Amino acid sequence: MVTVYDVDAMALVLASAKKLEEAGLPAPAWVGTVKSGPHRQRLPQDPKFWYVRCASLLRQAYINSPIGVSSLRTHYGARKMRGVRPEKHRKSGGNMIRKGLQALEKAGFITKKKVGRCISPKGQALLDAVANGILAQKPKAQA
Repeated sequence: MVTVYDVDAMALVLASAKKLEEAGLPAPAWVGTVKSGPHRQRLPQDPKFWYVRCASLLRQAYINSPIGVSSLRTHYGARKMRGVRPEKHRKSGGNMIRKGLQALEKAGFITKKKVGRCISPKGQALLDAVANGILAQKPKAQA
């Protein structure tokens, strides 16, 4: 059985982002007009950024369940350039992560528990199916 651990992470996220877009996951109107954190200098350039972020959130829920907004803010954060001063790690914006988790929860891919959010069987089946499709497309190495 093929799981998330058997395929490349970026390929899995991009393929599952297409599936989430096809599933009709709603994107907020403000997504293209805000930065994803204080460490960023510009807005996201990818028009499908919302779906890629939601697919990445779903993968994080699969791997590190249960997850919370605070730990995800740290995960998506990065070093902020501060001019001549040393760089410091800054957490990512929490609203985008929170709204993404809420959208995935409403679609049934994530469930809310007492200690955080966990992946649902529907979300796990989606990611496993995408991973299986990626591995099936991959040409086999000739021995």
